[in-house]
Amino acid sequence: MRQLSETDRDAIRIAQDPQFPRWLEQVTATGGCSHPIHLSGSTTTLDAETGEILSHYGTHDEPSERLLLRCRNRRSTVCVPCSRLHAGDTFHLVRAGLLGGKNVPSTVRQRPRLFVTLTAPSFGPVHRGGERCRPRRDRCECEHGRFLGCGAFHEVTDPLIGRPLCPDCYDYAGHVLWHAHAGPLWDRFVIGVRRHLASAAGIAQSRFPDHARLSFARVAEYQKRAAAHIHAVVRLDGPDGPTDEPPHWGTTDRLTDAVRASARRVVIRTPHSLAVGELALRWGVQVDARPLRSDGDGPDDDAVASYVAKYVTKGAGETGAGTDYRLTTWDDIQAACVSDHVRSLMRACWRLGGLPEFAPLRLRAWTHTLGYRGHILTKSRAYSTTYAALRADRAEHVSHDTALGTVTDARWRYVGSGHTPGAALIAAGVAADLAAGRDIARGALAAEGRKLSAGSG
Repeated sequence: MRQLSETDRDAIRIAQDPQFPRWLEQVTATGGCSHPIHLSGSTTTLDAETGEILSHYGTHDEPSERLLLRCRNRRSTVCVPCSRLHAGDTFHLVRAGLLGGKNVPSTVRQRPRLFVTLTAPSFGPVHRGGERCRPRRDRCECEHGRFLGCGAFHEVTDPLIGRPLCPDCYDYAGHVLWHAHAGPLWDRFVIGVRRHLASAAGIAQSRFPDHARLSFARVAEYQKRAAAHIHAVVRLDGPDGPTDEPPHWGTTDRLTDAVRASARRVVIRTPHSLAVGELALRWGVQVDARPLRSDGDGPDDDAVASYVAKYVTKGAGETGAGTDYRLTTWDDIQAACVSDHVRSLMRACWRLGGLPEFAPLRLRAWTHTLGYRGHILTKSRAYSTTYAALRADRAEHVSHDTALGTVTDARWRYVGSGHTPGAALIAAGVAADLAAGRDIARGALAAEGRKLSAGSG
């Protein structure tokens, strides 16, 4: 007879607790969150005029006197249920800016809109997949004695893809510093697009906000070579944003020209350093700007929103381009479960972070993301709704407590987080059941839609 593990015994203990049904309700309400937040306290709703208590909830009678809430971590490697919820919010945020909804008018679909991809420049030749890697007829070698070609056909799962042909020739310092300046590069790119549009329209660049507004939502995606690319939805509106029509000169073609011109011209120069000199940081030569057309001749709007939502849940650890936790010492870099290429980038990040000229970049604090700083997804203010608004709508829908003339007295405190091993096992089962239920419901809706389409035909 198999001996029960500690996790199994813990799960049995939880299931035998008299309050298990209520605990299971809480876990189900969090979607099977892998690392829930534990709160203790109460909320009392009173009549604003009389002071009469209308409702009261407290954790005194809850299991362990605690209420479980979602951790809301966006990374699927940390919490699959919460990352799925975050991806759904991202989908609706991006989709609203493309098709309308969430207080954005549907007329935005008729505006000039682009799906833009900006790449990182080359920091040295790397192995490629999908075709013959790097064929050469000569036997040219680098100064380190390594052949500068590769005639192999790498499978998509080959770990060599994205690795440098010669690690000693690869510009690790340039790669890290480019990551650290990706945010400012994007800011200057957006300014450049506005300036190019103004010049093409024959108006002063300082007067551009009086005629039009550029809105966007962008997401960063790590490639096989551990360099971040930027995918963005860019939309041109009138000066008042999504409720205002763009000027007559604001066409898709002009917006496309402005995007390409700005991507070519933007440059940021790093402070001079004895270690690396002065670097001129630019976007890569590969720039993609695809028009999103309301007549369907182009990428599908829902597909673009899904594409962005998919990448926002991926952390650096999942793509192999870093880790999802901070590295605080040199030994942490040595112990990290990453490729030699990524480890070299981490080491470069740590070394450069110790130089006074790069202190403002806080490279050591961002070693785990190879120097890339900030949020994975950012958007301009007028693009669409916000994560906070989406969460507030969901909370209001769940609570059903929207009565006017009431006062709420809420007193809560943090008392812990996470699950015991047995609780984590049960929560994982709840999350799997909920996911299976969603898949079944989605399939049933799709089947019903096909029946309706066949009947109308």
